[in-house]
Amino acid sequence: MAEPKILVPLWILAFVALLWVLQSAATVIAPVASAFFIIAIAWPLQCGLQRFLPKLAALAIMVCIIAFAFLAFASITSWGFGRVIRSTVADIGRFQLLYSEVAAWLEGHGIEIAGLWAEHFNASSILRMLQSITQRLNTMFSFWIVVIVYVLLGLLDTETVGRNARKALSPEAAAVLIDGSALTASKLRHYMLVRTLMSLATGLMVWALATAFGLRFAAEWGAIAFALNYIPFIGPFVATLLPTVYALAQFGSPQSALLIFAGLNVIQFIIGSYIEPRVAGYALAITPFIVLFSVFFWAFIWGVFGAFIGVPITIAILTYCAQAPSTRWIATLLGSPDPSSEGQQS
Repeated sequence: MAEPKILVPLWILAFVALLWVLQSAATVIAPVASAFFIIAIAWPLQCGLQRFLPKLAALAIMVCIIAFAFLAFASITSWGFGRVIRSTVADIGRFQLLYSEVAAWLEGHGIEIAGLWAEHFNASSILRMLQSITQRLNTMFSFWIVVIVYVLLGLLDTETVGRNARKALSPEAAAVLIDGSALTASKLRHYMLVRTLMSLATGLMVWALATAFGLRFAAEWGAIAFALNYIPFIGPFVATLLPTVYALAQFGSPQSALLIFAGLNVIQFIIGSYIEPRVAGYALAITPFIVLFSVFFWAFIWGVFGAFIGVPITIAILTYCAQAPSTRWIATLLGSPDPSSEGQQS
């Protein structure tokens, strides 16, 4: 048996190697991770359809539903960002002048970093950033086509994989895999239901607030808030900052921008810090630190997609850890509840 002094560096090297593989093979692994996530959410509906329809017919309906959901989400997001981006590009000179004035005011009050900020805040840098966002949105379509193919194949083989696991693995290992998968799928469905409802509520409240203040593109800001709310912490922050900046340019009044900023923060606080934790229950029973770390970590590994799926991946890892006695301490330490207190859920 290796000495502890040798095992620690080996574990560190293995972890670094795993990070390198996840990042280098993102085009292969990320679609598979997304497909597992969608299969976990879609499987109960697939089973329900198979009670009344042939398996292939049920599968075809399920794939159509998934494709429609993705197209609807992508269309809403692209519409919201596209309208705001086109308006920003059209008024780019006005935005640059406004921020130059703000930077000069800050510099006059002893904040020297404002000069550096104004130097880098120019039309060309903004246009490059907006073009990069557009390119990423276009790339996502090809990414999700691959995901749908994986989902199609995965839904076909889900039952077969369960039977093969019982044959190939020991009863204990098979129980950890199968029970962990069932409980993980249940948690992910609950997570997505809560996240979607809270995103809808956030989007509607942002739209109402923007309309009340007369902020242009009120519906678009609501759509952006809805989409970004799927990314914990970072998404709500961006969804609050962008309308505030736009309000400053539209009204030319710091007081109006601050009022909108305060209103948006009240919305995010009520929904994100009060309502959502009480509705989410066990599915999000992990510490806020781990939630934020998951978003940043998986965003570093897989970019924007990693930020979206980072928390579900962490939920899945902790749920599997809770199934085995040797790793249950990890789930307990990071906030996942004891599975014995939850009962087995499918």
